[in-house]
This record gives sequence, structure tokens and C-alpha cells, in this order.
Amino acid sequence: MRVSLRYRLEYAVVMTIRAVVRVLPRRVSLSFGTVVGGIFHLLHGRRRELAMSNLRMTFPKRTDFECRAILRATFAQLGRHCIDFLNFDAMEADEMLKLVEFEGEEYVENAIAQGRGVMYFAGHFGAWELQIMVHAFRFQRIVMVARTLDNPLLETLIERIRTRVGTQVLSRRGAVRGLLRALKNGGSVGLMVDQHIQDRSAVQVNYLGRPALTTSTIASLALRTGAPIIPVFAMPLPGGRYRMVYEKPIEVPCEEDDNRVRTYTQRCTDRLEARVRRDPYLWLWMHRRWRGTTAPN
Repeated sequence: MRVSLRYRLEYAVVMTIRAVVRVLPRRVSLSFGTVVGGIFHLLHGRRRELAMSNLRMTFPKRTDFECRAILRATFAQLGRHCIDFLNFDAMEADEMLKLVEFEGEEYVENAIAQGRGVMYFAGHFGAWELQIMVHAFRFQRIVMVARTLDNPLLETLIERIRTRVGTQVLSRRGAVRGLLRALKNGGSVGLMVDQHIQDRSAVQVNYLGRPALTTSTIASLALRTGAPIIPVFAMPLPGGRYRMVYEKPIEVPCEEDDNRVRTYTQRCTDRLEARVRRDPYLWLWMHRRWRGTTAPN
């Protein structure tokens, strides 16, 4: 397969940053990540304006100055997240776990003890890549679904980092079979609930005041297998540390509900929305979450 010059250049930039990060003290590398995020903010005008549009629609009472401050903080956090993703790739399990404190572990332990598998969901919020690695060392390895990157060189790099801790990465096409197999074996599976979905699994929910198409896979599999659904968020803390927050499992809709899948999916979305409204700079505002929608409802 031929790889375009653009993709080769992107890969070369990432590998150069990776080499620099490897020789820097971690705290210095995180400061470097803030700079990298600032550069992203300056160079990606289209993404910046898309994010501003999303922020204005979500927070109509906030001024442009406030929205731009949130966005600058978002890019800075994204830069640090990318750099620490590379840092964590060079760490052993005990090194990672020393940097993380846990909240809500009892929900995970109780869910695993039920023996029906456990479903976790998150969004592009906080340190979402790191939580996959940390969870694998603290509890169980994850079977996850991820969109394949356009750049095959970066896709190979990221998949290698994810799978180093035992994570199994499934592409969206045909993923349900692999997820179901993992749950039947008492395993853990993870999905994102904040991406625009156009396939037949999509259901419309309300997210941050607007209709949004969201995957129903997590709700459908949970209802089919009886596996509990646990929200998980990796929150950055001062000093380069993190808090892994496992929330109370999502309440299962009653059997009398005419649309249990949609109700379950909405309840998952509501948990993510609560986190985003509390700490908006931690969510990735730069993607087209609401396609074809123009006004809050």
C-alpha cells in the first residue's frame, strides 16, 4: 500500500516529538505538551472555528471571550494528553499506577463479580487514551471499538501502544460479534458514546441541548447479556497526576419501556453531559458531533 507524502510527514513529526519526549523529564514534557496544544490552536483554523461554534451553541449565555478561554484550555489539555500518551507507552505498570488515584473501584469489583462481563463507556474527555491503559493493569484488559485513522502509519503506532497492555482493538465493522464474545467470557468491553454515527445502530438522543445520533451498541448488548454499564473518566490533576473515576452503573430501563435501547443510551449520554458541563475544557469540541443540526432544542 502506497502512503502519501502528507501521511509520511505527519508520522515524521509525531516520531520526532516522541523522541524529544523520551529524553525530557515528564513534568517538562507536559509543559511541552501545553505548547504543542497552543500550536494546534493557532494552526487549525477550521477546527478552531468549528469548536467555537459548538461552544456558542452549548453555552449561549457565555461570552465569546469565555468560550475562547475554554477552547484554549481544551487545546492545551489535548496537547498534554497526546504527550502523556507517549510517556505512558514507556512506563511499566507500577510506574503508571503510581500516578493514578481511583474513585468508585467498588462498582467495578461488584460488576466483575457478577460474571456477566462489564461494559464501560467514555467520551473524548479528559485522558481517555490513558484510562484504557491504566484500567488494564488495575482490573481487566479491555476489548474496545475504535475508528481507524486515515493515516495508516499513525494508526499502526497508536494500535501498538494500545495493545501493549493487552487491549484488543476492534474496527467498527463487525465489532458486535467480538464484543459479545468478550462479554460471554466475563470480559470487559469499552465504547465511546460521543461520536456521530450513521449506521443502523444509531439512535437519536439529546446531547448538550441538541439532537445527536449515537451508537446504541452498548445499550443493546447490555440488555442482551445483562452486563452492567459503568461510566469511566480519567480526570487530570495538578502535578501530572490523574484520578480514574468509575461512576455508579447506569440504571437499566424497566421492561415496560417501549424503547429501552434509546432510554438506556440517553442515560449513558446524560452522564457524559454532566461531566462536560462541569469541566467543559476537558471535552474535545473540535469534531462534528452534531451534523445537520443548527439550533438548541
